[in-house]
Amino acid sequence: MEKKSLTLTGVIEEPSSGFSAPPPPLSSAKKITADIVRADFNDIAAVVHYASAAHTLGLWESECLLIECFFPDKNAHLLEAGCGAGRVSLGLWQLGYRQLTAFDFAEQLVDQAASLFAERAVPIPVYHADATRLNDCHILRDKRFDGVLFMFNGLMQIPGRENRRTALRQLASVCRPGAPFLFTTHDRDHSRAERAAWRLEARRWERGEQDPRLVEFGDRYFEDDTGSRTFMHLPDRAEILEDLAATGWTHEHDILRSAVAKESAAVEDFSDECRFWAARRA
Repeated sequence: MEKKSLTLTGVIEEPSSGFSAPPPPLSSAKKITADIVRADFNDIAAVVHYASAAHTLGLWESECLLIECFFPDKNAHLLEAGCGAGRVSLGLWQLGYRQLTAFDFAEQLVDQAASLFAERAVPIPVYHADATRLNDCHILRDKRFDGVLFMFNGLMQIPGRENRRTALRQLASVCRPGAPFLFTTHDRDHSRAERAAWRLEARRWERGEQDPRLVEFGDRYFEDDTGSRTFMHLPDRAEILEDLAATGWTHEHDILRSAVAKESAAVEDFSDECRFWAARRA
């Protein structure tokens, strides 16, 4: 039976490009690659999960506060990297930002974002593009943005530190000097429990007993109760500071979400604690 995609109105329609093949079994020892991550995001369980959030969740309180703090000009030309099904870009429009461009590397999520924007009569262009290869998308390559966002830990879902640094350099290349950059990560040391867990994980890596699919220390690959598989790199603070400095960004601020705002139960159910980072194009 051919798979279908969930549209914004709840009607089932044919996908424009078809869902990807199911991701490899969790028992596979193949290293996590960008192709595996893309397949996971194109899988129907992930598409439905992110489309639902785009329809119903909206921006978090913490996102609203920090976006308006670091992007005070509502007429600024902003780029959202890793836009998923359109939750953040739609929220930006609802806050009054009118010069928006969005992209994602998962074709099915781009379809969902485009459908959402069309349904809400919101003229936000959305493109299929890879943050590590923005030069391949001439529409984005030839623009210069006044700011960029990479929300909901999207940067950390790029496997390999050098690949994440490439994405940071590519984003810097399409931004004007002084452009602000807001993104989020989880991190390994925000709580005593996290630090203890990662000490145990470090011992496994020292003994060579880590999950063989993982690329680097700090990586996680897991399946949630919806059936969605997620790759995530959890950095420590020093790693992000080094990566920003090495890729054309100046660190300005970082703060845990819980220190910014008390989120709703729906937001806390959707996302664990994360750290917001604000940087500026050198």
